Amino acid sequence: MKGICILLAYAAVMLLATVTLTRKEKGVEGFCVGDRNAGWLLSSLSIAATWVWAPALFTSTENAYMKGFAGLFWFLVPNVLCLVIFIPFAKQIRREMPFGITLSGYMAEKYQSVGVKRVYLFQLIGLSVLSTGVQLLAGSKILSSVTGLPFWAVTVILAVIGYSYSQFSGIRASIMTDAIQIIFMLAVCAAFVFSGIRQTGGDSLLRGLAGYDGTYGSIISPAGLDVFLGFGLPTAIGLISGPFGDQSFWQRVFSIKERYIGRAFLIGALVFGVVPLSMGILGFLGAGAGYQVQDAAVINFEIISWLFPAWAAVPFLFMIVSGLLSTVDSNLCAVSSLTTDIVKGNNLKITKAAMLMLLAAGIGIANIPGLTVTHLFLFYGTLRASTLLPTVMTLKGVKLKADGIIAGVIIALCLGLPVFACGALFNRAVYKTIGSLLTVLSSGIVAALISRREVWHCGKYTRKKTIHKK
Repeated sequence: MKGICILLAYAAVMLLATVTLTRKEKGVEGFCVGDRNAGWLLSSLSIAATWVWAPALFTSTENAYMKGFAGLFWFLVPNVLCLVIFIPFAKQIRREMPFGITLSGYMAEKYQSVGVKRVYLFQLIGLSVLSTGVQLLAGSKILSSVTGLPFWAVTVILAVIGYSYSQFSGIRASIMTDAIQIIFMLAVCAAFVFSGIRQTGGDSLLRGLAGYDGTYGSIISPAGLDVFLGFGLPTAIGLISGPFGDQSFWQRVFSIKERYIGRAFLIGALVFGVVPLSMGILGFLGAGAGYQVQDAAVINFEIISWLFPAWAAVPFLFMIVSGLLSTVDSNLCAVSSLTTDIVKGNNLKITKAAMLMLLAAGIGIANIPGLTVTHLFLFYGTLRASTLLPTVMTLKGVKLKADGIIAGVIIALCLGLPVFACGALFNRAVYKTIGSLLTVLSSGIVAALISRREVWHCGKYTRKKTIHKK
């Protein structure tokens, strides 16, 4: 009953905020990017909340508990840096395409190529589907155990809640509800951290920095280097490419008032960092105090249930729902914006139908037996890396050829993802690392090799001349 009340309360708060603080959108462009003048404060909070997906809430605690400081470091630092690194590219795309909506639309216009648009749509939609699936998987696992409802039923309930307010005003609803969600998450995180340290003592925190078995206290120790190769490097690659391969962030770039883009993403990165850091501290406390984990996938819930009275589960579950559905509603808005590149004469019925299709796919993925949050996180991190270098090179003024980009992305997916999947399936660090590197590097290298040798100079494309010696 407690979990059901939490879900009902969450839905009521989000719907009330959406209806009273935003206006119902009747046009596709307004639904996708609003008036393109969102302020920096709400936008920064929205960026932070959108980046708080399942791994930030669960993987951070699991890694801190199992792999100590090294595990949390290689998850937290790239997570924050990626949003900062994204800033100059976000400013550039807005300068070049002030009335744009999607990354795929920008790339298609830049290269005048339907093929380029299609490979980007495949990557962007694929990421939205997998991301939605992992949010529903993580949230439903906890809520199902608390409510007693079947797991599949909880995935459907969460999907319905996310759709209920997102379909009202699109990106406006997403930004407004994101701001409310992240404020609540920050308050709960602060309360749990301070109370947890007072409950277990500072010594538990210090002992927990080395992980549960006491071997991961340093990032340069042999154990720390193993964490870097097996988790840190593929995670960093996936995270650095995260906003570049996620339409949710490009959509916000086109929605924020142009002069506020840098400020919004910088503050958003710092605000976001508080959440995984707080969840990681809970992992340290559990490890340092000698807590015996039962299910590593929901270890933060276990530690909170162990440390605090039963009522503490209520704000924690509300925080979990807020964190996961903030990403789900951002994915819904993202996929609705991508329909502008798919359907000519697009209308709101089509954009909302795309939202429902995304949720159906996400529910299906969440209900696949044996899937874990960490595996899905690493997998779609590799997927979004496939378009990183072509996107960066284009925004930096390197003129590529459409055929080169198409071939590069396809080869990256065909080479990198299978190798990475084998590494994840058999828990082989070297294969996960090789798969991640193959994905991110091959797309850029192949695109550059196939493309004509052209550079952008003074507003004109000029082919480099080859000098033949006599």
